[in-house]
Amino acid sequence: MRFLTAGESHGPKLTVIVEGVPSNLYLTKEMINEALFKRQGGYGRGRRMQIEKDTVEITSGVRNGYTLGSPITLEIINDDHKHWLKIMGVDPISEDEANQMKRVITKPRPGHADLVGGMKYHHRDLRNVLERSSARETAARVAVGAVCKVILKALNIDIFSRVVEIGGVRDSEQYKVETIQQKCDQNDVRCIDDNIAEAMRQRIDEAKQDGDSIGGEVQVIATNVPAGLGSYVHYDRKLDGKIAQGVVSINAFKAVSFGAGFEMKSLPGSEVQDPITYENGYTRSSNQLGGFEGGMTNGMPIVVNGIMKPIPTLYKPLNSVDINTKKPFKATIERSDSCAVPAASIVCEYVVSFELAKEILNEFQSNDINQLLQQVEQYRQYLKEY
Repeated sequence: MRFLTAGESHGPKLTVIVEGVPSNLYLTKEMINEALFKRQGGYGRGRRMQIEKDTVEITSGVRNGYTLGSPITLEIINDDHKHWLKIMGVDPISEDEANQMKRVITKPRPGHADLVGGMKYHHRDLRNVLERSSARETAARVAVGAVCKVILKALNIDIFSRVVEIGGVRDSEQYKVETIQQKCDQNDVRCIDDNIAEAMRQRIDEAKQDGDSIGGEVQVIATNVPAGLGSYVHYDRKLDGKIAQGVVSINAFKAVSFGAGFEMKSLPGSEVQDPITYENGYTRSSNQLGGFEGGMTNGMPIVVNGIMKPIPTLYKPLNSVDINTKKPFKATIERSDSCAVPAASIVCEYVVSFELAKEILNEFQSNDINQLLQQVEQYRQYLKEY
């Protein structure tokens, strides 16, 4: 399975083409819209989320509610485009018209793709960079992940996410997986402890009042994933490596870990490795490794931790340099959030969903969903008897 996204932040729409989804999978746009709605939520979001009401249209690959096995096209309209018709139009305009619109950007924002992207693609108007490098593209990735979650759900694989930390305010890590699954959606910062959630809101409010932004840590958990996905035989077949690449490719994500993650650096090996036990199948008495051994799933819950940096667009902008005059200026301000960590947990959840679904479809015969279900069930029985 693979996908391709297209579209700019203030362009007419985002378009996704997904190839490799099994035939005869029940799929409706409401299933995808539910995921898009969750991405738009979360305390600390900016005005763009009040403008956009993300909904998807399925324009190919599905007939009467069931996938055909052919490429699926998903389209998400950008409602804000109506205010940018001239600026983001396809037809040519003169230099005078461009200058009159006063939307030519020559002051790159620190922490964004603006300057380096302009250098790489020879753009003198940095809007050509920021429109595509914007986190708006994550709406398309969530749409893909929503399709993948339908596949995973059919295989009885559950995947969910939560916020662990925002701006130094940290939730406990001592919850059972079942507790996290039940409570991850209970509040607008997606934190399990309501008292910690309120402290996170206060921290976000402080950053907003200061014209600043804050980041944090999110966690994605997948349960009932069969052992043996991925491979130890070559570096590019290790599934934790693929998931790590997917997570760090999300806008503003700068680090990823599994299980106990960065805490492993301070622990002895006896407290990191997970002892193997057997009871109606192999399992582990702990899950410090986050469900992976040798680049392969080991049957324990997959636990992925992602670190999101503070959003680089600030309402008290940092110093920059005009690419035309080379003189110092304050960086251009674009509409932004003071904190997008709750929404980022949703994006991360759906990115991991894609990587898991892709690996499963590569591992088993998957032209038809019923064929896939039968093969996975047979494989699970084999694992119990091994």
